[in-house]
Amino acid sequence: MDVSETASISTGIASRYATAVFELATEDNAIGALEGDIDALDAALADSADLRDLIASPIYSRDDMQAGIAAVAKAMELGSILSNTLALMAAKRRLFVVPQMVRALREMIAEQKGEVTADVVSAKAMTKTQSDKLAKALAAVFGKDVKLNATVDDSLIGGLVVKVGSKMVDTSIRSKLNTLQNTMKEVG
Repeated sequence: MDVSETASISTGIASRYATAVFELATEDNAIGALEGDIDALDAALADSADLRDLIASPIYSRDDMQAGIAAVAKAMELGSILSNTLALMAAKRRLFVVPQMVRALREMIAEQKGEVTADVVSAKAMTKTQSDKLAKALAAVFGKDVKLNATVDDSLIGGLVVKVGSKMVDTSIRSKLNTLQNTMKEVG
């Protein structure tokens, strides 16, 4: 089996769950609450190795997964829509797609709000002023509000790598040095 085929299947499963959750939240006028639940779940996934293990490891029984995810949802005080969806996913042994579902839900919510997310990688952490200026400049280009997802990678040496959807702009010094090195190889 091709690895990309497996990723495509997982993305498809996650997309179906995300669509169902989004539609239910839209019907209940609970998009704001859903967004808060998604933020909390995403933070818990980032912070807890045990939670990541619970959703990804095949060694847990269906009952253990259901009990574990129910306890997590209750402790986090997640809304009924997301709690019930997670319970269903545990019953069907589909918790492994939760990270992809969270990502898909974020995209759906952002699209409804007229936002776009820009993944920004910089050599040093950006200040609030720099982040605001970059968001404003990107908003002017894309015609939508821009939410920055900033990370730091000191191997860039300097500059930024900005990715919005399928568009990417790489102004990093590392990229420029690689281009220069390739040009020098072509000459000599």
